[in-house]
Amino acid sequence: MPGLLRGIARTAVVAGTATAVSNRVSRRQANRWAAQNQQAYEQQGYGQPQAYDAPPPADDMDAKLAQLRELGELKSQGVLSEDEFAAQKRRILGS
Repeated sequence: MPGLLRGIARTAVVAGTATAVSNRVSRRQANRWAAQNQQAYEQQGYGQPQAYDAPPPADDMDAKLAQLRELGELKSQGVLSEDEFAAQKRRILGS
């Protein structure tokens, strides 16, 4: 009987140790993954308020006229339809 109890006690100690080690490894791994996720989150800029860029300065009239000329040429060549030309013209003129 003493040999049987010794075997049971040894098994209990081994199983308890294995469980403790397994739990410790799991906690360390979870903490490591959490740290990596936090770094990725911060690198993507989610953790910090975003500074918005100022709106781009208004295009000068020469640039708009050049774009309209190019659109007119594309329309006359048949590359753009009337609807596409009108949509792009509205976009350039901002109306």
